[in-house]
Amino acid sequence: MFEYAPAPESRDIVDIRPSYGLFINGEWVEPQGEERHKTVNPATEEVLAEVAWAGEADVDRAVQAAAKAFPVWSAMPGAERAKYLFRIARIIQERARELAVLETLDNGKPIRESRDVDLPLVAAHFFYYAGWADKLAYAGFGPDPRPLGVAGQVIPWNFPLLMLAWKIAPALACGNTVVLKPAETTPLTALAFADICRQADLPPGVVNIVTGAGGTGAALVNHPGVDKVAFTGSTEVGRLIARSLAGTRKKLTLELGGKAANIVFDDAPLDQAVEGIVNGIFFNQGHVCCAGSRLLVQESIAADLLEALKRRLGTLRLGDPLDKNTDIGAINSAEQLAKIRELSEAGEAEGAERWSPACPIPDRGYWFPPTLFTGVAQSHRIAREEIFGPVLSVLTFRTPAEAVEKANNTPYGLSAGVWTEKASLMLWMASRLRAGVVWSNTFNRFDPASPFGGFKESGYGREGGRHGLEGYLAL
Repeated sequence: MFEYAPAPESRDIVDIRPSYGLFINGEWVEPQGEERHKTVNPATEEVLAEVAWAGEADVDRAVQAAAKAFPVWSAMPGAERAKYLFRIARIIQERARELAVLETLDNGKPIRESRDVDLPLVAAHFFYYAGWADKLAYAGFGPDPRPLGVAGQVIPWNFPLLMLAWKIAPALACGNTVVLKPAETTPLTALAFADICRQADLPPGVVNIVTGAGGTGAALVNHPGVDKVAFTGSTEVGRLIARSLAGTRKKLTLELGGKAANIVFDDAPLDQAVEGIVNGIFFNQGHVCCAGSRLLVQESIAADLLEALKRRLGTLRLGDPLDKNTDIGAINSAEQLAKIRELSEAGEAEGAERWSPACPIPDRGYWFPPTLFTGVAQSHRIAREEIFGPVLSVLTFRTPAEAVEKANNTPYGLSAGVWTEKASLMLWMASRLRAGVVWSNTFNRFDPASPFGGFKESGYGREGGRHGLEGYLAL
C-alpha cells in the first residue's frame, strides 16, 4: 500500500469575516434581535465565525423584500432571467476553489469531494436551469406556466451549497423570488453565495438569506407571505412542516430521509461493486440522504465480497478534510456524532457484529471510523433507522424476489442500487423497487438533468431535470 505525504489545500484563498448579518433586499443587515451563534470547523472545533440568527421580524423583512421584487423579476423575459443564472454559474466556476475550501472548513467533508463533486454540480445546476428559463412553455406544464411568488427554502448541512443550487436555480428560472435558510451548522457558503448574487448584479430582493436554527425555519415556513415551501432534511421535521401547511394554499416539496438498499447479485463484477459500495455509504461520511446504508448481498458471494470490502476499507484514509488524500472527513457536529454512536451501540446490543479497520482518530474534532455490521436482522435498528453516518449494515438474500422484499421493507423510498450484468434482471428489479432513484452498476451519480426525489417517508416532489420546474410553477 502506498504511503501518502500530507497534501493540504491552503486556507489562504478563503476570507472568513469574524461576524455575519442577514442578507435581505440585496444588502447586509443586522438582525433586530441580539441572538448570534458560532459556526465551527468540525475537524478541529475551531470557531470560524459568528452568525446572526434571524427572528420572526427578520424573516418578515426578508419575505416582504422578496414579495416586492417578485413583480419585476417574474415579468422579466425568461431570456433575461437566464442571463443572471448564467452569470451566477460563471462566478461560481471562477470562485470554485475558494467555495470548496469554505465548504470543507464549515462542513468537514474532504476537499476532494467539495472540489470535484459539489462545486462542479453547483455550477451545472445554474447552467442547466439558465437553459430552461426561456423555454418554460415547452416543459410540459401547459402553454403559459406562471411562477408561484415567494419561495421559502430550508436546506440541510450535508451538502450546503449543492442543496442551495438545487433549490434556488429552478425557483429563479421560473420567475419566483427566494428566502433561503441554510442549516445552523453550515451557513458560510450560503452567505458567500449572497455575495455572488451581488457580484452578478441580481436585482435586490430576488434572493434573501436568513440564518438561524429551527425557529427561523418555522417562521419562514409558516409566514403567510410565502407561496411555496421546499425543504430538505429529516423526516421528523418534514412531517411537522406538512402538518403546519395542511389546508393552506402553499405548495410544498419535501426531500427527506432514506435507508437505501445497495443490492449485489452473484454475477456482478466484484471489484466494481466494492467501489460502488464504498462510494454509496462512505462518500461524505455517510451524510447522504440517499446513501446505500443497507448492503444486500446474494448469499453465494457474501464471504468473498465481505473479504474484498474489508480489504478496501483498510485503505481508506481518515483525517484532515483539507488534505487532498483524505477519504473520510469529520462528522458535521457533536450532536450527529452522538446519534451515530448511539445507533452503532444499539447494533452491537441487538446482536450484530461490528467491524472497523485499524483507524487512528484525531485528538480534536468529531470523528467516526468507517464501520460495517454483519449478522444484521431486518428488525435491528441499524437496518431500519437512518444513521446518517459512515455505517453499513450487511444482509444477505438468495433470490431476486427476496432481494426486492428486503429492499422494500423500509418506511423510506429515496434510492437503491442494483449490481448485475444481466440487463433483464436489472430492469426486473428496477420496476419493483419502491425508490425514486435506482442506480444501475453505480451509486450516488447525479446530473442536473435527472430528477431526484422519493416515495413514502422520503418525501414527495422532484428536484432536478424538467420535473424540478413543476414545484415552482402554477400549473
